[in-house]
Parts: sequence; C-alpha cells; structure tokens
Amino acid sequence: MKIAKSLKQNLSFLMVLLALFASRSSLADWYIVPTGSMQPTIVEGDRILVNKMAYRLELPFTNMTVFDIDKPKRGDIVTLNSSAADTRLVKRVIGLPGDMIAMRDNKLVVNGRMVSYQNTASSHVLIEQLAEKSHAVQLMPVAEPMDNFDAVRVPPGQFLLLGDNRNNSADSRVFGFFSEHEIQGKAVRVLVSLDPDNSYLPRKTRFLKPLI
Repeated sequence: MKIAKSLKQNLSFLMVLLALFASRSSLADWYIVPTGSMQPTIVEGDRILVNKMAYRLELPFTNMTVFDIDKPKRGDIVTLNSSAADTRLVKRVIGLPGDMIAMRDNKLVVNGRMVSYQNTASSHVLIEQLAEKSHAVQLMPVAEPMDNFDAVRVPPGQFLLLGDNRNNSADSRVFGFFSEHEIQGKAVRVLVSLDPDNSYLPRKTRFLKPLI
C-alpha cells in the first residue's frame, strides 16, 4: 500500500523523468568527447549536442525506425554506435554510398577529383573544402602513417567516416565502412567544454560553439 501511495504521489515527477529519458533516446542527446580524434574541430572535454532526429525517428529506448527523415551528407559530423569498434564514435562523413574515395599524402580524392585545401597560420592545420562545407583538419606526424589509401568504392547502405585529426584517428581506415543503421545522429554544437589540463575549468570560447 505504501509503495502504491508513493507512486501515486510522485506520478507527475516520474512522468517527467520518463519523458526526459525518452526524448534523450529519440530526439536529442549529449556526448562527452574523451579523445582528440576530431581535433581541431572537437577537443577533449567538449560536451556536444547531438540531433538524433536528423536522419530518422526511432521508438524511444529501441533502435526501431518509425520513419526516415534524411540521409547523412558529406561533411556532416555524426555519432555512431560502432559494432566493429565496440564503442560510440564521433566522425565526419567523407564517402557516401557509391562514392570512390582515395587519400594521397593526406589529401582526399572524391570521385576522381582532388579536394581543395588551404594553408593556415599553423603548419599542422589545413582548411578542407568538402562539398559546400569547409572545416579545419589537423595533420600531426605519427609513428604509423595513415596518410594514404587506394581508391575504394563505398558499398550501398555504408559510409566512409574519418576523424578531423587525420593522422591520429581510428576510423574507416581501421574499422572499414560504417553501416547507416549504426549512425545515431548529427553533432550540431558544443554545449560546454571543460579543460582536463586546467582542473576541468570551462573553456569560455567554446560555449555553444556551432560544429561545422
């Protein structure tokens, strides 16, 4: 009797909690970025907002699609639950189904055409013009170079995803193509960023920063 009475008294609060978790499951979510694989676009300590309705609407607490809304586009930053990586990833869409993608000395070739790059003040950062979007990519030398791969065709229903930190990212060069069904949503902005190298104090310049 006491349990039933308690549930009745707190029904409104429980319904709010249920709605909150349901919306996080199907509408929007936030993700704490633990690695630097998307530097300089996303850095360690960023809390990013993910639009989970960008591509499809799912039943709350399931992976069942109610209806499709859109398809991931070249240049989108997406989050995904990767079965190959056995973890959640955040990467940039490079290759769409049917595309031919290659990389030569860190320069992408999409469907036979070299992507345009511009230099910046930093020798380790370039501006990459991908489709109609431009964004920064970081090129830092590592022990095992990841700056070349031969042309590959992206299979139907699959995507080729890379990190913006091109020489230090476990992405399609490690795990292969990613299924459309693994993609959970589109990362749209940084909500807040806490600097792990400075006692987790907020980085004021990254507050509500849009992701491009």
